[in-house]
Amino acid sequence: MTLSMASPQKHPESGFYWFRKRVPEDLRAIIGKREERFSLQTRDPVEAKRLHALKLVEIDERWSNLRRGQRKLSSDEIAQEARAIGDQIRRQLSADPHQPLAWDIEVGAQLWHENGRGTYYSDISQPLNPGERAKLDQQGTCLAIADERLAAKGISTDPDDRLRLAQAVSIEMQRVAQEHRAFLRGVPQNGLVNLTPQTPLLRVPSPPLTFKAVIDGWLAEKKPIEKTEYTWRRVMSQLGAFVGHDDIRRIRADDLVAWKAALLGQGLKAKTIRDGKLAPVRAILQWATDNRMLDVNPGARINIDLKARSSEKRRGYTDDEARTILRAARQEKEAHRRWTPWVCAYTGARIAEICQLRVEDIKQIDDIWCIAFAAEAGSLKNVNSERVVPLHLALKNEGFLKFVRSVRKGPLFTDLAPDRFGSRGGTGAKILSQWIRSLGLTDTRISPNHSWRHRLKTLGRRHGLAVDILDAMTGHGRKTVADTYGEFPPAAMLRELSKIPELSLEK
Repeated sequence: MTLSMASPQKHPESGFYWFRKRVPEDLRAIIGKREERFSLQTRDPVEAKRLHALKLVEIDERWSNLRRGQRKLSSDEIAQEARAIGDQIRRQLSADPHQPLAWDIEVGAQLWHENGRGTYYSDISQPLNPGERAKLDQQGTCLAIADERLAAKGISTDPDDRLRLAQAVSIEMQRVAQEHRAFLRGVPQNGLVNLTPQTPLLRVPSPPLTFKAVIDGWLAEKKPIEKTEYTWRRVMSQLGAFVGHDDIRRIRADDLVAWKAALLGQGLKAKTIRDGKLAPVRAILQWATDNRMLDVNPGARINIDLKARSSEKRRGYTDDEARTILRAARQEKEAHRRWTPWVCAYTGARIAEICQLRVEDIKQIDDIWCIAFAAEAGSLKNVNSERVVPLHLALKNEGFLKFVRSVRKGPLFTDLAPDRFGSRGGTGAKILSQWIRSLGLTDTRISPNHSWRHRLKTLGRRHGLAVDILDAMTGHGRKTVADTYGEFPPAAMLRELSKIPELSLEK
């Protein structure tokens, strides 16, 4: 179904109108999502159209700036952006004139004056006195406002222009603070009365928005599995320990860049940092942004380059390596070591999916023995992971069905203790990985459990299996809309799977 994006979309349950617009393909990697989507916070259709039009202009301008890449800012552009920031703060104060404004006029009057350490306090190596500390804090406020404005507009510029904008912001802040002081003393100033409140770019001081509060909100909406909750809380805790606080509003893009560098310095692999650290943080920040807790996601453009060397590229097992493992498995008495390598070899399934199988998951469908990978047995990676795979003749010949009948009911691999999240897959993955390494397969390009999936894909290409059926068996996503039509009958899957010959264990 085509998604209409020319007008606000009314939520069928809440009645609030939403803004939705697809992100162009050339910007998806930069923005980090496929769609701009957020509530317009109104049920009034007329007001929703007005807000939608304004947001449409803002987003189109931001996308245009993102496409331009890094560039120098003219003096007029810097002055224009600073004035816009000042106007938004004035509108915010007009809505609530007695709210506090975090700006010290006396400090602001000499904020960027020469101080013996440069024009502003970067790279502090000596203790600061209270006056210098106050300047540092106020400079930091200006730089943070400048960063938020640039990110919101999609503008990428160099450090010099960033500093120039922060200095221009300080001039606007000084003006606003002076006007606000005069207003509170009963001397109205231009720009402080009769202004229409709008959502400001800069929020005045408010209670910290803790990591825990945001994660709890994200959990309530997304309802992830327990392991994801545990892992993501731990990652956010690690980030908090690095930056020295747990206020999500104080997280800046520079913090995440510095954290990434620190993780690399600790020896973590780029893929681990990308998928295990940056991705959870970006997702949490994006949820906070979508729910109007943040104006922009400071992690939206923070990523890491994965240029793996050919010597590091993961590969599948060769025939000889597969023989080594399967022969060793035949000699094992423990059920998980005896059978999971064989099931891996002839299904290409993930090790966690196999370790959590139950007797009832091995069944006949259309008179064909199959393995049903179902969510009822335990968590699956994604929607495509729920699937049915026919039993290869090699598994029948090896006696797998006889083993299943001997268990009678419940989990197949009761000798695997569930991990802290109740998953036998987590336990099995560690045990089997260590066992396979102990067989002498120490090549770092091998992932002891995942290399079976690479091998089955290789065999599929070697023996001419239909690509869409091969993807369906391994639980990979459908590549085209056409692939989502119709079903994959067990007979068709068995026809293709049977093209892969049984591996002889004799040399």
